[in-house]
Amino acid sequence: MFTGIIEEVGRVQRIVHGARTAVLTIEAKQVLEDVKVGDSIAVCGVCLTVTSFSSQSFTADVMPETLKRSALGQLKSGSPVNLERAMSANGRFGGHIVSGHIDGTGTITRIRPEGNAVWYTIAPPPALLRYIVEKGSIAIDGISLTVADVTAHDFSVSIIPHTQAETTLMYRKEGQTVNLETDCIGKYVEKLLGAHQTGVTAEFLTRCGF
Repeated sequence: MFTGIIEEVGRVQRIVHGARTAVLTIEAKQVLEDVKVGDSIAVCGVCLTVTSFSSQSFTADVMPETLKRSALGQLKSGSPVNLERAMSANGRFGGHIVSGHIDGTGTITRIRPEGNAVWYTIAPPPALLRYIVEKGSIAIDGISLTVADVTAHDFSVSIIPHTQAETTLMYRKEGQTVNLETDCIGKYVEKLLGAHQTGVTAEFLTRCGF
């Protein structure tokens, strides 16, 4: 489990592509302080397992499902990446519940400044947009953010200067693809309700004690 509070921006040192897989080697510093083989590190929001490490980098395997669901396949040597270690039990929960299991990707359609903030508008697939609500939480490339606006086709977030400076958002441009993880609560509620019926009716609410 992660919080979406990015610890540092690392860089891809090397990426080796297989037929449907990849092996990433990422330069880092802070996330290596207490690293062990088998630890989980979120790379642009994708939970990856450390398979080896040195004093300056770590390596992780990327399986076909991850490449299909995320934008990791677009990384190149030198690409900046957001990094976060799995949440420690004695730490502050500063963001929201982030699993590191990417739901899909979205495209940045507009970037515009407003005072000291910057607005990012992102167009996700309709299957993901249904779970995104105004003032709800969203993880973009692993960054815990609050949804400021939602339309029938896209959603927007407003970024403060600190987030802009401490994450890969400073490098992002219109037309680029970002990893998205929606708030898990909506998905679980939908699944549980769907297991019993197709909609919420008076009979269903009565049966549940309402």
